[in-house]
Order: sequence, then structure tokens, then C-alpha cells
Amino acid sequence: MNQPSNSIANTDRRDFLKISLGLALSSTGSISMMSLASAEASGTLNAYVNINADGSVTIYGPNPEVGQGVNTSLPMIVAEELDAKWEDVQCEAAPVQQQYGMQFAGGSLSIPMRWDEMRKMGATAREMLCRAAASQWNVPRDELTTADSMVRHGPSGKSGHYKDLVAAASLISVPDEADVRLKAPADYRLLGKRISNASAEGIATGKPIFGIDAKVDAMVYASFVKCPSIGGVAKSANLEAVRALPGVIDAFILDGTPGPYNFDIRESHAIQSGVAIVGKDTWSTFKAREALKVDWDLSAASQDDSDSIEAEALAALATGRVEAEIERAGDVEAAFANAAMTADSTYSTDFVSHAQLEPQGVLVSAATSAVEVWTSSQTPVFITSNLAKLLDVTPGNITVHQLRGGGGFGRRLSNEYIFEAALISRRVGAPVKLQWKREDDMAFDYFRAPTYYQLQGAVTDDGQLVGWKNLVAAASTDGENANYGASYRPYDFPGKVIPNVVVEQSFVKSQTPTGAWRAPISNVYAFAEQSFIAELAHKAGQDHRAFLLNAIGDKGWIKEGDMASLNTARARATIEAVTKAAGWGRKLPEGHGLGLAFFLSHSGHIAEVAEVSVDGKDITVHDVWVAADVGQVVNLSGLENQLQGSVVDGLSTMAAQRISIKNGAVVQSNYDSYPLLRMPQSPRVHVDVLNSGYRPTGAGEPALPPLAPAVCNAVFDACGERIKALPISKEGFKIV
Repeated sequence: MNQPSNSIANTDRRDFLKISLGLALSSTGSISMMSLASAEASGTLNAYVNINADGSVTIYGPNPEVGQGVNTSLPMIVAEELDAKWEDVQCEAAPVQQQYGMQFAGGSLSIPMRWDEMRKMGATAREMLCRAAASQWNVPRDELTTADSMVRHGPSGKSGHYKDLVAAASLISVPDEADVRLKAPADYRLLGKRISNASAEGIATGKPIFGIDAKVDAMVYASFVKCPSIGGVAKSANLEAVRALPGVIDAFILDGTPGPYNFDIRESHAIQSGVAIVGKDTWSTFKAREALKVDWDLSAASQDDSDSIEAEALAALATGRVEAEIERAGDVEAAFANAAMTADSTYSTDFVSHAQLEPQGVLVSAATSAVEVWTSSQTPVFITSNLAKLLDVTPGNITVHQLRGGGGFGRRLSNEYIFEAALISRRVGAPVKLQWKREDDMAFDYFRAPTYYQLQGAVTDDGQLVGWKNLVAAASTDGENANYGASYRPYDFPGKVIPNVVVEQSFVKSQTPTGAWRAPISNVYAFAEQSFIAELAHKAGQDHRAFLLNAIGDKGWIKEGDMASLNTARARATIEAVTKAAGWGRKLPEGHGLGLAFFLSHSGHIAEVAEVSVDGKDITVHDVWVAADVGQVVNLSGLENQLQGSVVDGLSTMAAQRISIKNGAVVQSNYDSYPLLRMPQSPRVHVDVLNSGYRPTGAGEPALPPLAPAVCNAVFDACGERIKALPISKEGFKIV
């Protein structure tokens, strides 16, 4: 029965209030209960757990679902502690409301941020049901057990279904947190198993569960045309001619903020200037765009040229230009002066787009002071406050409905498309379904920033990596601060492991907007670092695996208790597991190679090995082995899906994806010029999940960073050519 529903807002309130028990956990961690009477009196029910009269259990997932599976995994955590029968569980998206705390999907944080909260929710409900049973049956609470939505008393043989106990439980005071026992992992019945995604049937049968599917009565459709050179302003347009076209209701200019926009997901409600075309259907608005002629003011627009950015960045690295120091440890110059062997290499990556399958789209009703939004945003938590400022309405008059997103990868963290739709709706006085074209999505993305690293390493005569230099050329709008994702963050490796480290930075002018892209910074830096580690091992005449393990060392947990900190024991375990699974060191056919990489990203310790064959410039990636330590597994099926998906996404991105900028405008426009990996190109992906006993961390991002270096290291092993720029198509390689 574990079927999803998009929102409780569509449920009849009186039917919904047949629920006898509602538990709510605030963002502060305190637990409260709403009985039937209080829910009826308040006219709403803000709950995580609802036990229905038919015995089904509704569990609300507070965080947005964009393909990472939290619509299933978060309710699983509650169901485990509740001892609910999973077949009776209905997974629903929670309403976007303050008591649910930080409702967002990003940083692979949904599971770790909600882990304690959701366990307490389930365990508290279970305890209250047990106390109700103990009172009704006049038996000691400690003699009761629970399983499959039932409370049982072994000595007397009595048992009761949760649905029959919930009325009495609703009258019991919420127990103190100290009196609520959380399960030990050894007692888990549900967590760690493979559970099908709650939306699987809806997706497979084409149910309207995505943001792009939202509909309400009397809505109109809109398309919004912005200046190709990012940040340009619409001065005038042939609006009368467009209004006269079939199916068009209106066309008008919306003023916006001149100049390229910034990646500000919390506070900004700015939009770009452009022309809104409103019509009776999406097709009419798209067709009308073909007749639209706009006079753009380019005085504030970006003038970026991606080739020039790259040339300036590489020149800065070649000349050793330093404008800022990011990190320093030890005596770097002495380490290099006394080294038996040194090496240096430059690695680079291009702009890339998120290219999620569902382009930006939203339904907004803002004709009056009562505003409603239907969206697949990754940050619904920030919509209300920013819309209130934009439209000058009271936050309490704004309702946001969470809908499933067709991919996000960080793009849906920004809500500017919602603000566009809200202003259009306010102007036309009707609900507006705004739909971006694929070309809009690619032209007005917050791109992954290009990166340029000059790495140098120093190795002693006994093979110890003792010195590390990294000079970063970072894209920068103001010449003083790196654009989002364009620089480097101090990682535990190498900074807190290798004794002598310096990371410095120079700046390269760029106005192209950049933002969070699956595993920010790690997604590009890992390619450079782990490729260079392999390069150092080769130059030192050492086995790559042995050299990497030696470099990581055995310091243990670098910052005890910090899940984001490197734990060398966990790192070594993943490297050893993945190389064993891949048969590291085995004899390979001619033209084949194995490549290894490890990276800690978003608290996940991940090691990967790729096996490739190379024929000229054609690369076949046959297999990828992944060893992952992300702590306690919640849904094994979901975890495997995320790890496998990260491998495919990483391979797709490194193969031929790049965004080129000319005169401030994006050159690529659709998947014909920005290709996604095809099924025949995809490798077999083998996943080994390590059970380390730690708290769970996220899995949406950490398996992507090691993929590119593992593949490129395998290419070198196969043919002796070291790839130092992504995508690999820049050097003539292609995945076949």
C-alpha cells in the first residue's frame, strides 16, 4: 500500500481528521501531540505520523523529492521505530510549513539532518501506543512488544492493532524523551533492506506526480524570454504583433535586475528582465516566441568568452600568479627542496549545465493576496519569505505545495522561475503555469564553474608523499572572491594528512552565473587530485593502490565526531574493498586498464575502480566497482540506485559535456549539442556497501567525484596517455 501522495492539501479535511493520533516534531527537536479534538479545533493537522481508521499508516516526508528517494527513506526511518507494517504505510509529502524546519534537498543532507528527528517521531508514537495498551489491559508496560503495527503482551496472549489503540493513545501525555527507547541497529527489521521507491508505480504508469504536471482550474500558460547575453535588459518588443497571434492572451515586458544574477538561494527574489508571453496553452506561447523581436540593452550584460577565460586562467597558472592564500601547513619549500622526486601538472574542467530532464516549470496563483505555489523546488523552505517580499503579501497567506522533481542536482535550489511566474500571475490576474523550454534551461542555468589547478607533489626516496602545492585559477566576478564552485575548500586530505601543504589562488574575470552542481567543488577537484596522485605513483615507480594507501596514512578520524571529516580507517577500508572486488593487479587483455580513485565528499567515503579498453581515441568503460561507506544504510535499494546513478552521471559529464560562452551567451541549447550518455555506453556498475556502524550520511553526491579520475587513470593504464582536461572530448577521446 506504500503509495505516495503529493500533498495533504488535496485531502478532504474532515476525512483527514478521522486520524486519531497526530505527532509533530518541531525544528527545535521537541515533540508535541495533536489529538483529534485539538486538530478539529485548530482546523489543521501538522503531523508526521497518522494512524488511520483502516489500519494504514500515513508518514510524511518533510524534504523535497527530486529523484534521491527521500520520499521513501525518510518514512522508512519513522516506520522502523514505530514498528509499522511497511505494506500498510502510505508515503506522502509534508506540507511546506514552519514546524517542519529546513525543508530542502541539497548537500546530501536529507537523511543525516532528519535521522534523529524521524527516529524519535516513530519511537514516541510507539511508546504512546504501548502505554495505551498497558493501561487498557492492566499489564506492565515492559512486558509489551511491537511488530507489524501490533502491540502484543506475551504472558496473557493479548494483542491489539495500532488502529484500535490510537484513540486511547491520543489522550496520553507525550512521554519525556528520556523515557523513549530508540532501537539498536541489531534490532532493525526494515532499515538496511531493499525497498521499492514509493513513487515507482506512479512513475512507471505515467501518473501526474511531477511539478510539470500541476494543473488548476482557470489557469493560463506562460513563457518568459530573457536576453541571450546573460543580464541584458529588454527595452522594447513587438508586443502588439505577438498579442495578435493565435492562442496568445497577452505579452508584456517584465522589468528585472540588470546584469548577471548571483546564486543566492536564501534571500534573493530577483529576476532577469524579459518578455512574458501568456497564452491558452504552452504550445501557443512557444510558437509565439518565434515571432517575438526584442531590442535588448546589453550595457549591463555579461561579455564572457569561455575560451578567453580558459586562456587567461592557464596563463595565470603558467606564470605562477598568486593573489590569495587559501591554506598552508608545514615547511613546503623545504619539503620540495629535499625531495627525491617532484612532479607538476595542470588539470582543468569546463562550464557544465545541470541538464536535468524536467526543465524549470511552476504553477503560481498570485492574483490576490492569497498566493499558492505548486513546485518541484529543492528549497521550498525559502519560497514563502521571498515571495512575501516580492509580492508584498503576508507570509501566512502563501501556500506552497511540494511536488516531485524530475531531477535537480542543485539547479532547483534557486527559485527565480517561481518569482517570474508570480509576477506574471499578478499582472494577468490568473493562475499561471510557467514552463521553460529546454533551451531556456540550458541558457540560464547556474553552471558548474570552470576550474584550473596546477598541482605539484614532492616524494621522498622511500616513497612518502611529503609535499603538496596547489595553485588555483578561479573565475571571479569582482576579482577578489571566487565565483561559486570555482575555487577550492580546505579538505582534510591533503591539508591535514600530508605534512607540508600550500594552496594558493589567482582570479580570472568571469560574469557567468555559477552555482551548486552535484557535489560542488569535489566534482572537479577530485579529478585533479586523484589523477595527480596516480601520476605521482607512476613517476615514483610505485603501485597506485599502495601509494594511495600510504599517502592517506593511518591517523584515524581527523576530527573526532565530525561526520564530514576524513576517517583514514574508513578510507582505507573502501580502497581495500574496491580493489579486491575489481581484482587489482590481475593480468588484463591487451589495451585494457584499471584505474583507482578515492574521495571523501559530503561525508561519504567512496573508492572506485574502472576497467576500460582503449582503441585509438575510443574508450569503452566495461565495469566500475564502487565501495561505499555512508554509515547506517536506510534503504539499500535507494542507496544502490544513488551510487549507480552517480557513476553514470559522472561518466556522462566527463565524456563530452561542456558549456561554451560567446559574447555572454551560451552556445549549446539542447541535448544534440550537450549529449547525455546513452545506454550502450554505460558500464556495468558493481556496488559494495560497507557496514561501518556510523550514523547515516547522504548518498546523492559522494560517488560522483571519484568516477572521472578512476576512468582517466584506467585510460592511462591502458594506453599510456594521461587525460588532464574535462570533458575528455577536448582531447579527442570519446566513450563508445
